[in-house]
Amino acid sequence: MHVDEGLQDTPLTAHHARAGAKLASFAGWRLPLQFEGTLVEHAAVREDVGVFDVSHLGTVWVTGPDAPGVIADTFTNDPWKLSDGDSQYTLFCAPDGGIVDDLIVARLGPQRWMAVPNAANRAEVVAGLETVAGPRHASVVDETTGWAVIAVQGPNALPLARGVVGRDPGELAFTRIEELETTHGPLLLSRTGYTGEPGVELIVPGAAAGAVWQACLDAGARPCGLGARDTLRLEMGYPLHGNDLTREVLPVEARLGWAVRLDREGAPAAADALRASRERGPRRRLLGLLGDSRRAPREGMRVLRDDEEVGTVTSGSFSPIRGVGIGLALLDDPTAPGDRVTVDVRGREQAFEVVKPPFVDRDPH
Repeated sequence: MHVDEGLQDTPLTAHHARAGAKLASFAGWRLPLQFEGTLVEHAAVREDVGVFDVSHLGTVWVTGPDAPGVIADTFTNDPWKLSDGDSQYTLFCAPDGGIVDDLIVARLGPQRWMAVPNAANRAEVVAGLETVAGPRHASVVDETTGWAVIAVQGPNALPLARGVVGRDPGELAFTRIEELETTHGPLLLSRTGYTGEPGVELIVPGAAAGAVWQACLDAGARPCGLGARDTLRLEMGYPLHGNDLTREVLPVEARLGWAVRLDREGAPAAADALRASRERGPRRRLLGLLGDSRRAPREGMRVLRDDEEVGTVTSGSFSPIRGVGIGLALLDDPTAPGDRVTVDVRGREQAFEVVKPPFVDRDPH
């Protein structure tokens, strides 16, 4: 197998290579694209339980007396409402309001916080935190390469995870996080995921990652790659940074205004721009496209209504559950759910209905 130079391996990459996974480059990391096949892995997560190596996600610690203020002045959501063991979805925005990253922030203690940025944006998020921390009594430490993040997802994920870590994740509310001592050593158990199914993400020191991964496989989880992760998140309408979210997209356009809370202590550099965009209202919105055939829309394809261009596909794929092509697209106002549009799919006009995601009925709680 050709090995690309300059890519970062996760603590589990060697395990995946021995298992025969198809490895691919993603945001500077060498990650499994698939093991047995995307459709098989997708079905495993929807019907049983799958396990993903998502160690490319950042593990960034913010500690010290001023840590909560640093979080509040860097990201858009309201960290002051979090208690120990709470986490929240939030955004890191440029001064003009464009989305630099979407991420999870967790409060492990009053002076101990963790940010989990996307791989491609980790350096910018860390730099943003460091700038805000400045002379304050807070420390920002990026320990991403020393940790693994293992996502266990599916209808049977919670009982499987209980057997692996010795703690019932079902006792934790969705988005709660807990530090545990297990037979595999210390780890963090987080009731989060990116598939729409019940599940957890295990944040594990790199040295213990192989044992935890193998324990999940031995308990019956099917190893899954980025291919299935993408089709699963798309069926739920979860946006992907770099496709659906970019610096050119505002939170109100992405229907993420609920993650922007500015009526609180502290404010990010983008606060004024975010307030202005909220008052102005979105000129376009991120909405779903539901097809009536297997032909899938793809990133960059034009969306037309009555022969007039009204937007662009940001991501798309075949939905294994719906059996049709689905996608997300930035569509000009007043295009709205219920409208019929067409997409030029490889030279053929394909009809789609505009919908508000998700495309499948799932409850990760």
